[in-house]
Amino acid sequence: MLGRLNHVALAVPDLTAAVAAYRNTLGAEVTEPQALPEHGVTVVFVDVGNTKIELLESLGEGSPIAAFLEKNPSGGMHHLCYEVDDILAARDHLRAAGARVLGDGNPKPGAHGKPVLFLHPKDFFGTLIELEQS
Repeated sequence: MLGRLNHVALAVPDLTAAVAAYRNTLGAEVTEPQALPEHGVTVVFVDVGNTKIELLESLGEGSPIAAFLEKNPSGGMHHLCYEVDDILAARDHLRAAGARVLGDGNPKPGAHGKPVLFLHPKDFFGTLIELEQS
């Protein structure tokens, strides 16, 4: 069921500063910022060859990133994203196994326009998991 690691997401308090650090200090290629109001974030992706780093900034006070940054003001790792061939089959399998799918359980479009779901971190050793249909 689980495919390749699509990205590692880092919550950052200042997206402009984070982009500058990755682009200017580390010499990475960074995409343009993309607002995702349905997820409450603005994102950029850093291409590191074999995967990506997603930098997340809060898009308003109701954002899950705002809550994360209250607890972690300097930012930090927010989630891991894995690709799956069939997101609905993966969701059904995970629910049957007792894993909690966050939200209403219906996939929403992610930053790449593909359906995504999030799994409760308490079910995966304290790590929020995002699944993205490949």
